[in-house]
Amino acid sequence: MRTKSSPLSRLYIALVFVFLYAPMAVMTVFSFNGNESTYTLHGFSTQWYVRLFSDAVTVNALKNTIILAVVSAVISTVLGTLATIGINSLKNKHVQSSIMSVTNIPMMNPEIVTGISMMLLFVFIGRLFSRSDTLGFGTILIAHVTFQLPYVILSVLPKLRQTDPRIYEAAQDLGCHPVNAFFKVVMPQIMPGIVAGAIMAFTLSLDDFIISYFTNGPDFQTLPIHIFSMTKKRVKPDMYALSTLIFAAIFILLILMNIAQSKSEKKQRTSKEEAVL
Repeated sequence: MRTKSSPLSRLYIALVFVFLYAPMAVMTVFSFNGNESTYTLHGFSTQWYVRLFSDAVTVNALKNTIILAVVSAVISTVLGTLATIGINSLKNKHVQSSIMSVTNIPMMNPEIVTGISMMLLFVFIGRLFSRSDTLGFGTILIAHVTFQLPYVILSVLPKLRQTDPRIYEAAQDLGCHPVNAFFKVVMPQIMPGIVAGAIMAFTLSLDDFIISYFTNGPDFQTLPIHIFSMTKKRVKPDMYALSTLIFAAIFILLILMNIAQSKSEKKQRTSKEEAVL
């Protein structure tokens, strides 16, 4: 039974949304400002978007960020899905709970602790092999996959637990190879969780700064690190334009993820209704 929300509760929700999205709205408006002012509007202009894509350093940092986000999301999604299957197949619940607790440590651990510890580990390994250029794309990729894995596992595991194991067993009884049975029966059931985990991993990599700051090398700079280096000077509206584009991209990804989840839930309800009938 639904209860009507009071005007006070609606006002509270409106204030929360204003508090959350007012900074984004101001940033978006000033990204179209006609001059460099950060507090006075001087007409509408797209010059900062043009200057943004004419800056070779910023474009290279954006390219590095996208490449890192895509590669780390793919790797963490594959590894996370395989790890989820292994965890779910464990018969001992105590062992399963212990493994989940260990898996969640990178997610609960402060990012600065993770970043510094991984930097020390990479430098130590580099010294063992007498290498001074240890930090680079490989180290930051490993670091991103490490903190993305728990989010992928937590996205896929609920969907895997909702899947009826008898369907997989029935496919094998009908002569289907275990690998083919997994891809044809189990994979479609957990695909919404895999997609959600991949999008989550991509967005986490896209805006990560602290871990990237400690594990990247001089030859590989991501966008958050580039923006941080520019804050030491006066930030120009081209950074507003860049931040607006990133916000729009993440916002679109979240909308697509919600649409995919709603379609999956609708499909599951339809399947249950057909099974009852």
